[in-house]
This record gives sequence, C-alpha cells and structure tokens, in this order.
Amino acid sequence: MIELTDVTKGYMTPAGMHVVLDHITATFPTQESIGILGRNGAGKSTLLRVLGGAELPDKGRVKRTGRVSWPIGFAGGFSSSLTGRENCRFVARLYQADLDEVCNFAQQFADIGEYFHMPVRTYSSGMRARLAFGLSMAIDFDTYLVDEVTAVGDTNFQKKCKEAFTERQERSSVIIVSHQMSTIKQYCRRCAVLHRGKLVFYDDLAEATKLYEAA
Repeated sequence: MIELTDVTKGYMTPAGMHVVLDHITATFPTQESIGILGRNGAGKSTLLRVLGGAELPDKGRVKRTGRVSWPIGFAGGFSSSLTGRENCRFVARLYQADLDEVCNFAQQFADIGEYFHMPVRTYSSGMRARLAFGLSMAIDFDTYLVDEVTAVGDTNFQKKCKEAFTERQERSSVIIVSHQMSTIKQYCRRCAVLHRGKLVFYDDLAEATKLYEAA
C-alpha cells in the first residue's frame, strides 16, 4: 500500500513555479490495480517517481508498505558502459535477489539476443526498454509502477507484457500512468485523473473517460 498525505511538487520554469502535484492526499491499496490518466505534461511521470521514492515531494508525506518497483519503462538507470547482464546482476544485488535467476529471466523476457552481453550504450531505445521491462518482471514487488511501457516492442512482446502483468496482478498491486484510456482499460478497474495538480479517483471508467476528455 502507498499513502500520500498533502503531497505537493513543483518545478521552476521561465514563467515561474509550475505545480504538478497540488496538496494530493490519496491511498493506493494493496492488490488493486489503478490507472492514472493525464495529458502530456500533467505530471504523471513525476507522480510515479514520487510514489516509488525516486523523487521527493516538496511538501507532504509518502508512506509505503512492502517493496515498490522503480517506474517500469524508465531505462535511464542503466550504466551504459556495462553489459545488459552486468546491469541485471547489479540490480539483483541491490534487491538481494538470486543473481542467476534474475539474469536468466531478464535475458529470456527481453529477447535481445547477443546484445544482452554487450554494453548498453550499443542498444537502441527499444532494446533498453525491453531489458528494463524484463528486469522489472524478474524481481518480485508488492507494487509495480508502470509508465506507458506496454507500447514497447512488437505485438508478440506486448502480448508477453500483458501476460506478465496479469500473472502479477494476482498477488501484487499495479499502478499505471497513461494518457490513453485504452491502456488503462486493459489492466485496471479503477482510475484516477491527474489534472491541474489535482488527483481525482473514479470507480467508473466510463465516467473517468468522459471527464478526462472534457478536461
């Protein structure tokens, strides 16, 4: 479970302070999949980083229960000079997971061939994303944070992603941010809309879609 209490986050721009999270109080329950809708620039990725602890709020408090993943879809954490395998081993050590199991799973899931044994700097952006997803799925988390990753790869890889999420939803929470309701509908029964710094939850996806499009 993740709880936000009066969380505020903003960034300084040439036009002044731009607040993307404005005094948000919300609870993301255990073993419930929730989608977060928002336009580009609404602050979805910022919210995901705050939920995972990669970024601190300017004000307010974040309480986490259980192990929370990094934002899936974010491949910027890889060391470009290390191979895919070496990056996987490093992350496995951080989370005290079995090194061989993590590496074997990530290699099979990412399906990038011999590039798995090459420096990450030689990867295309799609290869990085596939490895990031495979590595995320190789470690058991209580809550998975997802940033538009299901758009990565071909049809077969997207099918593999969906099957992985379906299996993990039986025992873990999934929080997905997207600007498309079609993505949310595939995985979630509840939805929240992030608009002008406010986060509003809806049990009815149709109602959320209507208000999101109107906003």
